[in-house]
Amino acid sequence: MHIAFETPNQPEVIALIADLDAYQMTLYPPESVYALDLNALMQPEVKFAVARDAAGAIVGCGAVVLSPAYGEIKRMYVQPALRGRGLARRLMDALEHAARDAGCPLLVLETGPAQPEAIGLYTRHGFARCGPYGGYPDDPYSVFMRKPLA
Repeated sequence: MHIAFETPNQPEVIALIADLDAYQMTLYPPESVYALDLNALMQPEVKFAVARDAAGAIVGCGAVVLSPAYGEIKRMYVQPALRGRGLARRLMDALEHAARDAGCPLLVLETGPAQPEAIGLYTRHGFARCGPYGGYPDDPYSVFMRKPLA
């Protein structure tokens, strides 16, 4: 598997994000899904990582939205058939490295309670639960996490 920062404006990425959106809609009400759309993912403060298999097919992705206060992890997804192979960990490593390079003192993320595997990944990666940040409401379908980088 190869991970690189690429544009999200690719048909394979758009299809992968559509799979992620469809999955999240089976778990949470629409008003509790805080996803970034393609236009938001293409902004200059966003670093978008893509995982490709040996044949070059896109099999996973993740983004970090950079700001002076923190880097926010968004759009983490690995195709279900490829989970459990360390690919999400490698995506997280790449996103954390990009945040450190940008001088972010903190990583934050919002996920949901119906995704225990994701919460486990983030916990193993050094994240701890915290309260809402930024403009997020205190939503019962949200789990907020943070990881200091300093």
